[in-house]
Amino acid sequence: MSTTTINPNSDDTTIPFSEFPEDVQLCILSFLTPPQLSSFSCTSKSFSTLCLQDSKLWFSLCHRRWGSNTHIHKWGSGSITFKHLYNTLQDYENLIGFWRLSKSQSQPRTPNSIPNNPPPLVLFEWGPFFITGSRVSPSENGNYGVVKSPFLIMGISDKGEIVNYLQPNSEIRLDSEAVLMGENGLNSVNELVSVDVNHLGESHIIIEERVGFGGMRNSNVMNEDLIGVESGSPPDRVTSEIYQYFANRTSPVGERRQRRREKEKNGNKKWESEHFIKIVNHSPTSSRPLQGLWKGICEDAKLDFYLVAYDDIGGIACRKIGDSCKPFSSCAPVFWTSNTTFLESPFPSEEEHIYETREHLLPPGEIPSSQMESVSRMLYINSSYDLVLPGLAGPTSVNPHHVEGRIWEYGDGTFGFGFLCDNHIIDLKHVAVDGCLLDAVQPL
Repeated sequence: MSTTTINPNSDDTTIPFSEFPEDVQLCILSFLTPPQLSSFSCTSKSFSTLCLQDSKLWFSLCHRRWGSNTHIHKWGSGSITFKHLYNTLQDYENLIGFWRLSKSQSQPRTPNSIPNNPPPLVLFEWGPFFITGSRVSPSENGNYGVVKSPFLIMGISDKGEIVNYLQPNSEIRLDSEAVLMGENGLNSVNELVSVDVNHLGESHIIIEERVGFGGMRNSNVMNEDLIGVESGSPPDRVTSEIYQYFANRTSPVGERRQRRREKEKNGNKKWESEHFIKIVNHSPTSSRPLQGLWKGICEDAKLDFYLVAYDDIGGIACRKIGDSCKPFSSCAPVFWTSNTTFLESPFPSEEEHIYETREHLLPPGEIPSSQMESVSRMLYINSSYDLVLPGLAGPTSVNPHHVEGRIWEYGDGTFGFGFLCDNHIIDLKHVAVDGCLLDAVQPL
């Protein structure tokens, strides 16, 4: 590697990279990726030694990428290598953002478990030296308040092991820092459950209890296929499990023994597995102004979360986040349209009448803002119940005009929607901006 510098007293001169001061070399290398560093380290023995400098090079790599989000020095109580930290945080990074509950295997068995209907929205965030997973739910106050309840912490022990602690009792507030620092932040260590956070691709995770391990036991699992043996289980464990699986399939005695073991394991479980799907596009863009996570007051005067997505064929579909586990939820969105062409202001008189004769669904005592009174453009929509499942919507399917609706985009970038069969507009507001929750309130 070489570079060119300009000398005012001579022609351009090429200086070999090896002649730069070491601090300059390390600064330049900190902009490379690990694969690039690996290739560069093969060019010479001195460069190989340079790329192994953990406290300088790998610290710079970690700090440059995540220093603004978390305290690099505090992970693993400062006892782990920065190269190991880099590999771990690289996998954690994909967790950051919003996820929705996809499927719960079965109901929790213990009185201290989470409610039977856990909030379907989860937010993963950076902490000072850990990752926090919080359930996000509408407040019960009838306004736009949003409750964030931490229930999962993910960190690294001072031995470099992945540790995942889950609080199944939603009534007890999880003190993430106290738990990872070994302080008495909870009444009993048995209130925590050691879990695995397993990845099925980049957009699907499963949170599962580590069967056979008690509370506050170090968890050392992420995804062996993704981050390798360094922070996963030994390969011989996988081989043993494969052997047992095929042995049990061919041996009646082994099959009965396996069923008995599974029954014993399940009887001691404090947590039932949960599946989560990542919400990749949770914010609107200039080309997709309706895209993302939204919240609005529904017909029952309660707050609900909505997800609006643009599909690959040019359509727009809106679904309630809470409907992800209900029947027909995959094919029955709140509204749908295949025509994304907006009608710009000024609008025809009949459209002005449709908008002005409808009531905005808002929290008690709140009046429509001036932005809501100023509609910049509108869009035609349909209720897809009749488009996909004829007759599911009941009497409204008799008249196709009953499933026709409108979207009104306001001057502040938010929007409201309503159907011709109703006399109201559901106004949607942002759930979060730049990953930060809006209108966050303390749980009751």
